[in-house]
Amino acid sequence: MIKSIQLATVAKSKKDFELLTRLLESLGLRKGRGGSQGANCSQEFLPLTFRLDLLRSEGQWDDSDLSLVVSDPDSVTVIVKKLGIEVTEDRSGPELAEDYRNLRLRFPGGTKVFLLGHRPQIAHPAVEGKLDAKGKRFAVVVSRFNSFISERLLQGTLDGLFRCGANSLKDVRIVRVPGSFEIPAAARTLAETKKYDAIICLGCLLRGDTAHYDVIVNEVTRGIGQSAQETGVPHAFGVLTCDTLEQAIDRAGLKMGNKGFEAALAAVEMASLKTAISRQPSAVSKSKTKGERKGRVPKGSPRH
Repeated sequence: MIKSIQLATVAKSKKDFELLTRLLESLGLRKGRGGSQGANCSQEFLPLTFRLDLLRSEGQWDDSDLSLVVSDPDSVTVIVKKLGIEVTEDRSGPELAEDYRNLRLRFPGGTKVFLLGHRPQIAHPAVEGKLDAKGKRFAVVVSRFNSFISERLLQGTLDGLFRCGANSLKDVRIVRVPGSFEIPAAARTLAETKKYDAIICLGCLLRGDTAHYDVIVNEVTRGIGQSAQETGVPHAFGVLTCDTLEQAIDRAGLKMGNKGFEAALAAVEMASLKTAISRQPSAVSKSKTKGERKGRVPKGSPRH
């Protein structure tokens, strides 16, 4: 009787092995035992559930080295692009009307991976913001402390805003503050002017040997969140809170992407979402319109 099943696939190069390991880990598979001996290396992955599909096809089913079934192919596509993996085929395309999306990937060393996934079914339509910054204004609050990181975040933010259609001179205002602790106060002051559709907060906090880091992180996070809630202006959180300098560098433009760029996209989408929500008629206005259609005379109006 079968008590356990072990499936194995072989990467065609060391670079493919490392990249495939990062992809599987990003998809949520838990790492098990791993090791290396000379040119050979292995990594065990432990999925939460396991299913074995036995298939029959008249033609060749697949020439991939590994086939995976994923629950959210759109999110997986974003991860794949961040890792720099080539997508050779996107069978159904990015249109949300399609209920599935299948991807074929080619790794630098020639390893082929096939991803199959059904999109989650949404029972009700949702109101969403668009990545369109045209006609909107943004304020960017940047910390000068750890400027070698925050300046890289700023470049990523500006890149994101301009790619979304923001005007470089008219729509974006940059405000510099001494450190991350001063970001909430500056952000709130800018938000209260009602001149900006969103505020983007950028900074970098690195853990030290004392409790100072934890105190500052908590106050900065609380202050930015409170400013957004009380002013009603969306705030994008682009303050890095890292244990090491290496982690900060990775998140400021290297292998973890640029968090400033991500903050810019979040700010654009939230500014657009706020506009979309404000344009929807409220229940009160609907009731008034319905009453007027029935011939009701508003209170205080002259009767003829």
